[in-house]
Amino acid sequence: MMKTEDFADILYLKSGNADQVAAYETLSRYQIFELLSAFDPLLAGTVPIGLNVEGSDLDILCYAQEEEFFIAVLNSSFSQFRGFHMRQPNINGKRCIVAGFYADDWAIEIFGQDVPSRSQYGFRHLLIEAKILEEQGTSFRQELIKLRRSGYKTEPAFCSLLGLKGDPYSALLEYGCRFGI
Repeated sequence: MMKTEDFADILYLKSGNADQVAAYETLSRYQIFELLSAFDPLLAGTVPIGLNVEGSDLDILCYAQEEEFFIAVLNSSFSQFRGFHMRQPNINGKRCIVAGFYADDWAIEIFGQDVPSRSQYGFRHLLIEAKILEEQGTSFRQELIKLRRSGYKTEPAFCSLLGLKGDPYSALLEYGCRFGI
C-alpha cells in the first residue's frame, strides 16, 4: 500500500497509468506544486489511485494558515488560467478557500483550509481508499469504476460496495479507523 509519504511527492504519477502521467505533465508544466509550496500541497481525489473517469479533476489540498496570503498566491499564480474562480465556503464548520481553473485538459481544484494537508478529510479519504483497493483487488476496482461512470461520487461508490450506511464521507472515515487512518 502507498503510505502518506508515498503520496507526498507527485513523482509517483510519472510511472502510473496514462491519465496519471498526463496529470504529472500538466502539474509540472505549470509548476503548480512549486507555486503552492508554502502550503504543503497534496494531490488527492481519484487520479492518485487510478479511479478517475471522464470529467474527473485534479484536487489539490493545501494548508492555508494565513487566509489573505493564500488568496493572494492563488490570484497571482492562477487567475490567468481559463475559468479561474474562487469561493469561500464553510465545510464541516470550517472556513475554506476553493479555487478552480483549467490547465491543458484538466480541471484543477485547489482546496485550502487551516488544517494540515495530511490531516484534511480529502487526504485521509485517499489513504483509506488506497488501502481498501489494495485489500479488495481488481474486481472491486472495476465495480467502483462502473459506479463512477454511472454518476456516483467516489465516497458513495465505496460505501455502496462495502455496505456502509449513513453519510458516506463520515462512514468512510470511520471505516478507515480499522487501518489506523
